[in-house]
Amino acid sequence: MKVHVLQHVPSEGLGSIQSWLEKRGATVTCTCFFESSALPVAGEQDLVIALGGPMSVNDEEILPWLRAEKKFIREAMDSGKAVLGICLGSQLIANALGASVQANPCKEIGWFPVTATQPVQDTFRFPAVANVFHWHGETFELPAGAVHLARSAACENQGFQYGRRVIGLQFHLETTPDSARAFVEEDNGEELVDAPYIQTAQQILDAPLSAYAGINALMVDVLEYLTAD
Repeated sequence: MKVHVLQHVPSEGLGSIQSWLEKRGATVTCTCFFESSALPVAGEQDLVIALGGPMSVNDEEILPWLRAEKKFIREAMDSGKAVLGICLGSQLIANALGASVQANPCKEIGWFPVTATQPVQDTFRFPAVANVFHWHGETFELPAGAVHLARSAACENQGFQYGRRVIGLQFHLETTPDSARAFVEEDNGEELVDAPYIQTAQQILDAPLSAYAGINALMVDVLEYLTAD
């Protein structure tokens, strides 16, 4: 399996996805936009994973590589390849499909539940309720033709599926204790302020190992679904 990763900042990597890729014996390449914006030929991969980042999909004037990235994502989708978007990555998929991305009514940072929308049978089905890790201030509109998969109290559009092989998730199922710590350390208290849907650094880091095990297992389910024959 050939996998290409779109990584936007050093602190937001593959997390638990790394071990799944290793177990599958995947050949993994990466465009690390903080080093180089060079992209491979779209459609030559079996799976494209677009990770998170602090920038906005609307920052094309100051980050012109966003245009090329969205074009690459759209071409991968049009060629029938599996595409997974996480946080910013989900917003990039939505925008590449013509949907708008804008500020959510409130930021959502920390461990909060999402509820499944119980969509049609031929889409990925989340548990009725799952406590997952969030770190986002923007949200996407649902692209035309997409199926709404999940919502939360703070954010209506938490996940969507487009066709059989494209899933965008606003939340982070790949988070590990190390990556959660990297989020907190990278923030330096800038976003971790007193607000209804923002936890403190201590609350975030006090999550039990079982919380990570739960979301990482759900991440495996998503990956297996996307790459199934």
